[in-house]
Amino acid sequence: MSEAIEQAAPKVKRPTRAHRREEILAAATRVFGSKGYHQGSLVDVAAQVGITHAGVLHHFGSKDKLLWEVLEYRDRVDVQHLEGKHIPGGMDLFRHLVTTARLNADRRGIVQAYAVLTGESVTDGHPASSWVGHRFSVLRGEISQAVLELATERDVRLPDGEAERAANAVIAVMDGLQLQWLLDPDAVDLAEATRFAIESILTATLGGTVEITSA
Repeated sequence: MSEAIEQAAPKVKRPTRAHRREEILAAATRVFGSKGYHQGSLVDVAAQVGITHAGVLHHFGSKDKLLWEVLEYRDRVDVQHLEGKHIPGGMDLFRHLVTTARLNADRRGIVQAYAVLTGESVTDGHPASSWVGHRFSVLRGEISQAVLELATERDVRLPDGEAERAANAVIAVMDGLQLQWLLDPDAVDLAEATRFAIESILTATLGGTVEITSA
């Protein structure tokens, strides 16, 4: 009589807490990007990850906290290709902006979430309002400082406020191009249009031709 050999079923490896949080953030980015913050529910997010609504709350505590983490996640993705994981200065900053536009062409979900959430943030009481306002303030400062660095390198004296106006224009044109690209990606080459726009702004600001070349 032969003995049956009982084989133990292989153990299913459960995702780590960090991995599960990344899964939830990616799902929330898709949900908020396609439905907006108010219409996108935690149930929608949970369904994409294969967990319950309570499971999402276990990791993030509340929908507002999840939103903030999604926005921070988006910023981490933007700089993950950079050495030191932070935005550089001078001409390297503008190269980074063009590179970000090129990478964004392959990550529609993140771009869509950013566009929807920043647009929604102007509505009364939106939980992302302070984050978006602070982000624009920091970005204006970083870009205007980079403009001043280029002006110093070229021995150009800029009128008061000119660097800040250039920074506002760069941010506006990048966000505007992203919206056009989301609506009609075949009509907009995101990276090249971004390069052209930033070069044009810098050329007008500094009074001489500026070309953004690869690093």
